[in-house]
Amino acid sequence: MGTGLQELKKELLQSFRRWQTAVNRRVGDISVKNPSASQKGQGPGSAWKKGSKSGGVQPSVPEDTNMTIREADEALVHLYPPTSTALVSLPWEKRTLLLHAMLLLVLSLEQYSAFSRILLLNLSSSLHVPLHVLAEDEVRVAKSLGQVTKDLTGDEVAQKRSEENRSSRRWKVGLASVAGAALIGVTGGLAAPLVAAGVGTVLGGVGLGGTAAAGLLGAMAESTFVVGTLFGIYGAKAGQKMMEQYAKDVQDFAFLPLHGQLKEEYHGGKDVAPDDRRLRVVLGISGWLTQPEDVVNPWRALGHQSEMYALRWEVEALMKMGNSLETVIKSTAWSKAKKEIIARTIFSSLMQAMWPLGLLKISKIIDNPWSICMVRADKAGMILADAIINKVQGERGISLIGYSLGARTIYTCLMCLAEKRAFGLVENVVMMGTPAPSDPRVWCTLKSVVAGRLVNVYSENDFILGFLYRTSSVQFGVAGLQRIEETEGIENVDVSDKVSGHLRYQYLVGSILKHIGWEDVNLEQVAKDEETLGLVEKKNKEREEKRAAMEPDAEAALLEEEVKQKNAQKNPQKNKQAAKSAKQ
Repeated sequence: MGTGLQELKKELLQSFRRWQTAVNRRVGDISVKNPSASQKGQGPGSAWKKGSKSGGVQPSVPEDTNMTIREADEALVHLYPPTSTALVSLPWEKRTLLLHAMLLLVLSLEQYSAFSRILLLNLSSSLHVPLHVLAEDEVRVAKSLGQVTKDLTGDEVAQKRSEENRSSRRWKVGLASVAGAALIGVTGGLAAPLVAAGVGTVLGGVGLGGTAAAGLLGAMAESTFVVGTLFGIYGAKAGQKMMEQYAKDVQDFAFLPLHGQLKEEYHGGKDVAPDDRRLRVVLGISGWLTQPEDVVNPWRALGHQSEMYALRWEVEALMKMGNSLETVIKSTAWSKAKKEIIARTIFSSLMQAMWPLGLLKISKIIDNPWSICMVRADKAGMILADAIINKVQGERGISLIGYSLGARTIYTCLMCLAEKRAFGLVENVVMMGTPAPSDPRVWCTLKSVVAGRLVNVYSENDFILGFLYRTSSVQFGVAGLQRIEETEGIENVDVSDKVSGHLRYQYLVGSILKHIGWEDVNLEQVAKDEETLGLVEKKNKEREEKRAAMEPDAEAALLEEEVKQKNAQKNPQKNKQAAKSAKQ
């Protein structure tokens, strides 16, 4: 590693150790006592029964309560190898309860950072508790905390913050046998917000009443302001102003919700209904558009365990790019050129600039839109990094998924986060068909700001990406075409058998996420997307056959005219304004 990477690593470790110290200190605040068998209601059995009667839903218990590692979640065990611990011998209900207690404990740090989530994933793996148990627990806790802020406005939050700052206090709790789920004693009145919101009912199914949960949550239970800050409600007006400012810098920059009751743009946590709140945020970023709905369509395959958003950015430029790309790839000139590229391999074509003449004749159709979108993707990435640093999503970790120019946006975003030393904000990242360098030093930098998985999805058959990227710094490689070598912590996923062309990524997002073991995928939507791809490819094949006999020059002129017509048809408002101006 060079000096720059060594300095980056040093600062990353310092940031991680600050978080680690905070967790250890919070654990140290809890005094563990051995419950006396004679104390009625203090034993683990009675606590479990009490929680069960409170109206919550008990976690699903496998038939064999002494579940072995072979029966645990295979994907979880593969990604987060379990640490040997005697706690794995505890009964099933006590292991799930311990995981739940730890979730509340890390939330008491007044945030749910990416570091905290990775800790819980490792704990789940080590306790041999399947991933879905943690995911269901996160949803349950987020909904119960969301009830606290149901009627909270931005002004009220600011007022409550001022009041609570004057009267805030810290306390220690007595935890009687964490594994056995005995009761927690808390100073009276401090758990009022959560108890009033019915948190005991929601969380009771895992063996903790409202008072016990409040004890573990610490300041999160005492302060509605802290809960509001977690979900990005505090400073809601400031959040809205930030989003408006971003929209000025990059056209149509907005987070669009994919699930839940919110049907408009996301301006801050106050917009989200309590039942739609989650402890994690996932953002999908499209790489080109052939219709406005493509901003959100590729991300429908993601499930409901996280707050899911699609990033809308530079719609007009991406529409022009998508129309140009679609037209060229459907052309006969591209079909013939592809055969020549295959004969030489994409890398020799890239390095020696040996491109078929027919392809170069139609290159002007896509080169200019691509260059414009590359510049704007970098700008959008910088603004996205600023939004993440400013906690538009609240005090929660965010995961990023993108393909093509969307992946380029993520690349620039992560580089900016690394430059600003913004650690612990990003949980997982999946980049597909990325038009960015594959240089190991670059990816070491990216990994420094990703606490969890950093996945490079590439296809050696993505010839159009190689052609589009030919004017960039190809000497540093192309991440979307090859593995990232010599870099620990990077997952390389070869999808050459699935992705025979750059346009396929749009329809295969769900299929690829399922392939890499993403924890929350809608399989029904994946099947629908694959069916749609089959119909599109059939139509394209018929079109190619009709144009087989056309000369390259004639086809190039025809393609250029088609692109102009598509852009005119898909921008009716702009056309009306142009016609009005011309008339005046």
